[in-house]
Amino acid sequence: NPNIVLCDWMGDETPCVKTLVHGDQRRLFNTSNSRMTIMPAWVIDRYGSNDVLRFTKNAGFPIINYPNEVVVQVHAAGLNPIDVSMRGGYGAATMAMKRDPLNINQSGSEFPLILGRDMSGVIMECGLDVASAYFKEGDEVWAAIPPWKQGSLAEFVVLSANEVSKKPKCLSHIEAAAVPYVAATAWSALVNTGGLNKDNCAKKRILILGGSGGVGTFSIQMLKAWGAHVTVTCSQNAERLVRGLGVDHVVDYTAGPVEVPLRALEKFDLVLDNVGGDTESWALGLLKPWCGAKYVTLVTPFLCNTDRLGIADGMLQTGVTVASKALKHLSKGVHYRWGMFAPNGLALDDISEMVDAGKIRAVVEEEFTFSQVPQAMLKVEKGHARGKTVVKISSGEDSSE
Repeated sequence: NPNIVLCDWMGDETPCVKTLVHGDQRRLFNTSNSRMTIMPAWVIDRYGSNDVLRFTKNAGFPIINYPNEVVVQVHAAGLNPIDVSMRGGYGAATMAMKRDPLNINQSGSEFPLILGRDMSGVIMECGLDVASAYFKEGDEVWAAIPPWKQGSLAEFVVLSANEVSKKPKCLSHIEAAAVPYVAATAWSALVNTGGLNKDNCAKKRILILGGSGGVGTFSIQMLKAWGAHVTVTCSQNAERLVRGLGVDHVVDYTAGPVEVPLRALEKFDLVLDNVGGDTESWALGLLKPWCGAKYVTLVTPFLCNTDRLGIADGMLQTGVTVASKALKHLSKGVHYRWGMFAPNGLALDDISEMVDAGKIRAVVEEEFTFSQVPQAMLKVEKGHARGKTVVKISSGEDSSE
């Protein structure tokens, strides 16, 4: 066997050095006795309300199964509304298919499940195919973790190297953990689906419905950095926050039917919908007709359909729904699209550069300790976010603070 693991022990609680010998290569990975096989984490053993969250010191230590993977020590984890939804079982059917496409494992094999989609931390170990030119042990990184993988509410996580990016140098781990998931979601919606980029955004009119949450506050900054004119809807007490991020026009949705003042404005090139509900019934009428204008909603029934109808029927229903809506609105000269999160380490590379250039800043609403994860989840569950909720995981020094 060309792979040999050597471990020198110095007492029960003293760190040891694990040496991975592969041919002529040697890699060192400092760890401790307990962390070789187990680690602290918040897990759920079934779907339900906040009382299903359980702290354990005996969660399984993440293992590199593929040579392009890395193990990261988590310093901070950001929470998102999808964590609350997944706690209740949202998307369980689709996630089960992603984890086990051949349906080999029994139902419930995802438990104990670790939530948390945002992560900032330090690489502790690299798979043998991870080029040192990209990542090496000790690198500070951030990532948006795909929802079918074990999450960041744990001391360690294993990820594919193409899901990871170097953390912006100017951000602490707490700040960095507030960005990746909303950044990857906004990038998917605005760039991949909406067709926007830094070269074609100048003077375009963009409307963001629900501008004060995580995706909204990130989208505002990226679009303003690219030269767009940005209008948002939010409550009056969030206006100061979004104005500080560079918004050109704010509409208070608490002052009455929000579509009334929006209809009085010049029409838009793109509408990003973070709200859902009945907004579809009037938001597409705010777009410039026959100009390639797009309505992109992040509130879609895709996972609800697969949960309710199963994978095959759910995907069929989804296809019929989106196709019929797209055709209906195309006849009126506007494009109807669904936006979804997609892990994207390359996009995070670009975003990291924008952060270090001072064009985007992290918006952290509240910070919690690792022992306060249930309180942090309740905070996210209440909604009306003004930025992101972040949990400090590691007790290690934050090198950027």
